[in-house]
Amino acid sequence: MRLRQGRVPLWDLHRARLERSARALGILVPDELAPPVGGADRVCRLEVDARGRPFWSERKPGTPEHLRLRTCAVPHRGYRHKSTDRAWLDAARLEAAAAGADDALLVTENGLVAESSVWSVLWWEDGRLCAPPLALGVLPGVARERLAAVAGGITEQELPASKLASRSPFLANAARGVVFASEVDGHPVPAAEGTERLRRAFWP
Repeated sequence: MRLRQGRVPLWDLHRARLERSARALGILVPDELAPPVGGADRVCRLEVDARGRPFWSERKPGTPEHLRLRTCAVPHRGYRHKSTDRAWLDAARLEAAAAGADDALLVTENGLVAESSVWSVLWWEDGRLCAPPLALGVLPGVARERLAAVAGGITEQELPASKLASRSPFLANAARGVVFASEVDGHPVPAAEGTERLRRAFWP
């Protein structure tokens, strides 16, 4: 989660998602859990183990100007709860890097857009903000939830990966905000004015 100007602006969304996943996995989240405050802008990571014990770590923030995506050869396997079981996601990102890209575009067995290794993938369709259906096993990202509030909703839509570049896609996560996609599988991405508006409005 991102700490900006001494506070975590999206804490309520992070806490709510943590509690939903913990209930589904049979983990008890401590009631007294509170966000970090003060200090320099940074990214804070909270892990809760199977016994409900919280562990905090921190790192410096870093937000790229844009990202190049490459479709991963291995189908998306579903990532409904954010966890430390990330070896397959790290492997996908390394595969993309070897092909000269910044991150992997993960697609379903049917070739539908799902997500990237660390980003939610969104795009525009006739002026509407769209994203893959959560029913595909896409992680319910905090950034995606924040963008739904900012944009007045998100339309869930199945989209073949071959059509993504033409839909002005962009990426978002709750540590870095909104980032433009510059290309998908070598195809340039057309700019969309709506993406810049969302980028500016992302942090409350």
